[in-house]
Amino acid sequence: MNTRMRRAAVAVIATTMAVALAACGKAGDDKKSDSSSSSSSGGGTNAKIGLLLPDSVTTRYEKFDKPYFEAKVKALCAGCTVEYNNANASAATQAQQVSSMITKGVKVIVISAQDSAAIKSSIQQAVAKGIKVVAYDRLAQGPVSAYVSFDNVEVGKLQGEALLTALGSKATTKSKIVMINGDDADPNAAMFKKGAHEALDGKVDIAYEQSGLWKDTVAGQKMSAAITQIGAKNIAGVYSANDGMAGGIATVLKGAKISGIPLTGQDAELAGIQRIVAGTQSSTVYKAFKPEAEAAATLAVDLAQGKSITGLATTTQTSGSGDKVPSQLLVPVSVTKANIKDTVIKDGLYTVAQICTSEYAAACKTAGLS
Repeated sequence: MNTRMRRAAVAVIATTMAVALAACGKAGDDKKSDSSSSSSSGGGTNAKIGLLLPDSVTTRYEKFDKPYFEAKVKALCAGCTVEYNNANASAATQAQQVSSMITKGVKVIVISAQDSAAIKSSIQQAVAKGIKVVAYDRLAQGPVSAYVSFDNVEVGKLQGEALLTALGSKATTKSKIVMINGDDADPNAAMFKKGAHEALDGKVDIAYEQSGLWKDTVAGQKMSAAITQIGAKNIAGVYSANDGMAGGIATVLKGAKISGIPLTGQDAELAGIQRIVAGTQSSTVYKAFKPEAEAAATLAVDLAQGKSITGLATTTQTSGSGDKVPSQLLVPVSVTKANIKDTVIKDGLYTVAQICTSEYAAACKTAGLS
């Protein structure tokens, strides 16, 4: 190749490299722009949102909370996706699930803590990565951005008041009550207990009080111990902090041939409503799952999109770690046989057919539900 040709070739190569470099620079600028857009707006419109629920024993979480939450997220943000895990009542598993959510690059984690104190370090790790955390139903410790639940002290009060109403003239300071509370690792359990004591203290004799750990088997064991300690004929009523435990308690009461005494609950589980119809449970507390799940979804999407949540979280609650958390608290409702139609049936939680199976057909007819 002669000198003139070599010079021409070098010029062509130099021009080509300059164009290529310019193109790369432009592509890099576009990529940087896209990344910035993803962080500010694209990350909100196509965000991953984590949902971590505590257990599958309590039927509400898988059957109601999860699908209601997912549907609301999709309605608010078509491009958003929900990453879901259930801790199956293991605090260690839930901690691993938080780590997994961090790895997956979620923008927001909505968590109902299996153990509010144990999850604190995991929440701290998530927040350190720029992830917002919404405490759902249970107020977790740590730097939580928002909390959505019900007024849980009021839940306990409703339970205690329903027990007193069911006792009627037997609600005296000599009436012996068995009290089976929730798991101490759940901060809600302390609030339910506080509210129940506010309603019951000084009006009845709480002769036996233990934790049932939110498990029907444990609650049944505690009920058996209470019967042994107090005597079957001396028990006037039973406070159970939720319907799941009430199921185990009701089984023990039946085995001990104890009937006709009040038994409370919470969560408006189908089995609990059926026991109310049948007369083996006197009340439950209905915390409407749909508005709670939808409130959490709305908070999560707003946080993912960088919006203010002050219009939603209009009050504050202080967690066990001393953090003051912007909160949205919903109103619970006491359910007895008299208002099943106007609560869980009216809201479409259950149909009459779901409640009034063949086993409960006669009781439903008597209750006016047939």
